Amino acid sequence: MNKRRLTTVFTVIIGLAPISFGLRFLLDPHGAASGFGIDPWPTGNEAGYFIVKAVRDIVCGLNILVLLALGQRRATGVVMGLAAIIPVVDMVAVLTHGGSVATALGIHGLTAVVVAIAAVVLLRERQATPAAQPVPVAPADQSVRVGDHS
Repeated sequence: MNKRRLTTVFTVIIGLAPISFGLRFLLDPHGAASGFGIDPWPTGNEAGYFIVKAVRDIVCGLNILVLLALGQRRATGVVMGLAAIIPVVDMVAVLTHGGSVATALGIHGLTAVVVAIAAVVLLRERQATPAAQPVPVAPADQSVRVGDHS
């Protein structure tokens, strides 16, 4: 498997991951919340944040997949680089709200590193260069001579 194909597969996985997290927050919010690293999660009216997190994750994943599908690999890398901020903030939230250091670093910190590395790999890809085309040369009798102003 060549490097470009491997990067594509890796990017698709990174795009699908937040979509799956978002869907889990929609379909099983309390189960998903327990895996996030903050316990206890809000209940009652405050549990409305589950849908906020769900939609944030789904849209983030869709942005990555749509840009990749449109062939915008550099833009995909930029978006992924920016998206790496999200798990960093999630990590800080876990650390500052009673979550475990292992969860904060092992889930959110590691995710940030993986997404950032994938972004860098995409941004460092070289554009495919078209094959060199021969430059047309004018026939000798039609060439312009230096100093000829006719």
